[in-house]
Amino acid sequence: MINLTINSNPITVPEGTTIMEAAKANHISIPNLCYLEDVHKFGSCRICVVEVKGAKTLQAACITTVFNGMEIQTNSEKVRKARKVIYELLLSDHSKECLSCKRNQSCELQELGKTLGVEETRFEGERSVRPIDASISIVRDLQKCVLCRRCVTVCNEVQGTGILNAQNRGFDTVIGPAMDLPLGAVNCVFCGQCTVVCPVGALKETDGIQKVWRALHDKNNRVAVQVAPAVRVAIGEEFGLEPGSQVTGRLAAALHSLGFDDVFDTNFAADLTILEEGTELLTRLKEAITGKGSVLPMITSCSPGWIKFIEHEYPEQLAHLSTCKSPHTMLGALIKSYYADQVKVKPQNMFVVSVMPCTAKKFEIAREEMKNNGVPNVDAVITTRELAAMIKEAGIDFLSLKDEEFDHPLGMSTGAADIFGLTGGVMEAALRTVYELVTGRELPFDGLHVAPIVGLDQIKTAEILIEDPVKEYSFLNGVTLRVAVTSGIKGAAVLMKQLRNGHSPYHFIEVMGCPGGCITGGGQPRSHDSEVRIKRLRGLYSEDEGKVIRKSHENPYITAIYTEYLRHPGSHISHELLHTHYKKRGEFNEFTKEKFVLSPEPSTRKKYEIAADREKEKKQQTPIRKTRSEQESERILMLEAENERLKKELSDTIETVDILKHVISDSKYKSEMKSKTEMKSKPELKNKPEMRNKQEIKSKSEN
Repeated sequence: MINLTINSNPITVPEGTTIMEAAKANHISIPNLCYLEDVHKFGSCRICVVEVKGAKTLQAACITTVFNGMEIQTNSEKVRKARKVIYELLLSDHSKECLSCKRNQSCELQELGKTLGVEETRFEGERSVRPIDASISIVRDLQKCVLCRRCVTVCNEVQGTGILNAQNRGFDTVIGPAMDLPLGAVNCVFCGQCTVVCPVGALKETDGIQKVWRALHDKNNRVAVQVAPAVRVAIGEEFGLEPGSQVTGRLAAALHSLGFDDVFDTNFAADLTILEEGTELLTRLKEAITGKGSVLPMITSCSPGWIKFIEHEYPEQLAHLSTCKSPHTMLGALIKSYYADQVKVKPQNMFVVSVMPCTAKKFEIAREEMKNNGVPNVDAVITTRELAAMIKEAGIDFLSLKDEEFDHPLGMSTGAADIFGLTGGVMEAALRTVYELVTGRELPFDGLHVAPIVGLDQIKTAEILIEDPVKEYSFLNGVTLRVAVTSGIKGAAVLMKQLRNGHSPYHFIEVMGCPGGCITGGGQPRSHDSEVRIKRLRGLYSEDEGKVIRKSHENPYITAIYTEYLRHPGSHISHELLHTHYKKRGEFNEFTKEKFVLSPEPSTRKKYEIAADREKEKKQQTPIRKTRSEQESERILMLEAENERLKKELSDTIETVDILKHVISDSKYKSEMKSKTEMKSKPELKNKPEMRNKQEIKSKSEN
């Protein structure tokens, strides 16, 4: 354990703890911007600087490790001045269109200004002019980027896709794909994890709200909406509720209040997916075991981010994907066929809106494969965050709403459908149905939860022995069904490398594009709660366990739609409406010309540039004739004002330079501290002068 003091308070923390972590563990708040607990420790913003006794410069709390005897001041005059200057310098090259920014009042930079007590910025000068890069799913407004590099960490280290990186150097540094390519033209999977961690408005989902409002106001449309399972345990956070709060009834009520003609549940189609996907799995298993040949393992196809990843990185493995569409596009296809027939509306006049936790769904609905007879299955996707914004804009008091139900016939679902929103949920829902169809018995796990695949581990596996199956599935007798589950693109890459190398032992694999599954999708509310994933996960399991029917094949409305319309799982009409295929894209889009760029040549002019142009125009105008005395008086006043301005500017510059000297990393100090730590951890060095001298020489050489 390490003993130190923070603000004169003695503290004991484990070895390897940073100053930031030590302070937080002892209820001491250190302002920060780029730091993201358990995800990003980079020290780029320097807002978290603290004063350490013996150090020539201020130290970044997020990356400086504590040592025995360390004395830290987190709120000294030097520290407070430094933080304010650093913040003002950040603002000097930041768009100040706060009132019209989507992150207004939820912006970490804005909140930081309040914390630091900064009410104005003294620094004006050259500003970088950067374009807006709008893809079909994500918008990058680089004018608002603070170069914190959170998105770089989540893209490279958490997801492993490596799309976003720092390009150029110094004042010209930007965060983006290589060669200044737009996001929609590269192999980005549109998972949206970057939009969740961005502290400002530089990264956000592409707006879908206006399109939905227009549809709701168009009297020629019948507008149907559907809601994904993960939305119901997260949207409450936008209204001050705890993560995982179950607000399904209020959610349905809010959608009715917004004016949607039909309020359906994507969970209905999740149950439908299990019937279609389960049938496909059993068909593949039969063909493989009886020698007809089949492609195994079969891999789920619910996550559009994952689908785009395999199309880019492993196009030769596409045959392993299930042919099932994702649940919301399945439901969209049914709304524009089965339901449109019932209500006597033409498919092209049915406008389908999906409320999703996922930014990649915006990309998915634009695919040509997600159309039937030229009509898109889904017309618009809005994220959980966007739906919350619509509810607020409409003046609906979400918390006071009384529970309502989703509309029938496409609004009833089982507990199995609820867990589609979390990692392992699709697999568990499929096993509940497949095992019972094959054996005639209920899945032999406590509470129907397949324990080995429950939780948030990156990769989970399970084995289930099939014994005494019903006659129809006798070919599976004695077969050990091996399954794997992963969430996040990094985990998917591990399983795909196994497959490419011919070492995959599995029959069935579930892949979700976001770590933890849809509960932490790129369109979910941003949260600083370290337990947010666990709370949302528990919320969905509670939804599942609270339902009377918890197996997809027991949903009476699913049975009815097969009887009335689809005939049976895997039928011809089912394949027409509910199944699809995917395309090879290649790592560099070499197999396709398809791009998802909305603004190939966006305007780079900002309001401040227009204002600057106007100022220039004013100066170029013909001056009004004045008397000599008036000119002299005016010149004297201008000189006095300029003199005062220069004095203040000089004073500010001297103070700023002095402060920055205290902020710049002191490598010598860190080297000395490292040497001292090594000496303390190796007592034998103290008794050997020659060894101690070697340590000193090493320390000097490092400097």
